[in-house]
Amino acid sequence: MTRRLSVTTRRELTEAVGERYRRSDRNDKRQILDEFVELTGYHRKHAIRMLCREAQPPRAKPGPQRRYDDDVRAALITLWEAADRICSKRLKALIPTLIDSMTRHGHLSLPKDLRQRLKQISAATIDRLLRDVREQAFSGQRRRAGGIGNAIRRAVPIRTFTDWNDPLPGYLEVDFVEHCGGTKIDGDFVHSFVMTDIATGWTECLAMPFRSSAFVLEHIVDSVKRHGRSATTILAGRRV
Repeated sequence: MTRRLSVTTRRELTEAVGERYRRSDRNDKRQILDEFVELTGYHRKHAIRMLCREAQPPRAKPGPQRRYDDDVRAALITLWEAADRICSKRLKALIPTLIDSMTRHGHLSLPKDLRQRLKQISAATIDRLLRDVREQAFSGQRRRAGGIGNAIRRAVPIRTFTDWNDPLPGYLEVDFVEHCGGTKIDGDFVHSFVMTDIATGWTECLAMPFRSSAFVLEHIVDSVKRHGRSATTILAGRRV
């Protein structure tokens, strides 16, 4: 009586019995064939064809070849380490400059096509290629930020050195610091009027008894007088 075998079981049985069938002599082949037909229910001629057929290697799946292979990954790891393991968005912006600099100083030697692929790689692909090495570098712990801080990080775009276009020296940010002891209570307190140059970090702090537009204008005029000719550069613009 023929047993009902699944397709997977028949395939595995054919591979196992076929190897023994092909290297056996004629008498043994007859016995093996009888047992195989009894187990599978195949017709004898079909069973002979199945047992004589050698196992074929699995076919490669159709589709485009991998653009970012192991060579790209190895070079990317080197660049990532050289950039002090920065995030993918910043690394993508830095890659062209980093490749040119490391090649010029003899720290890196890459074929032209590999350099081109690295310069065209996206931040998402960098994340995918570096996923394993990042987990190893951080002892398998993925750094996650939760709560309000995580929402703020998603809302504020990451700035890279390629889009850091701050104004030239002379453009100031103005702020006030209220000296109330740390807790906001009613009353008047001394304020520090702080002017900071965005580009150079030059800072001037002036005291005023309370917040007043008249005091602000007075302090700006005093700054212009004190700095003389350089006041045109220092106070070219203001952001209050």
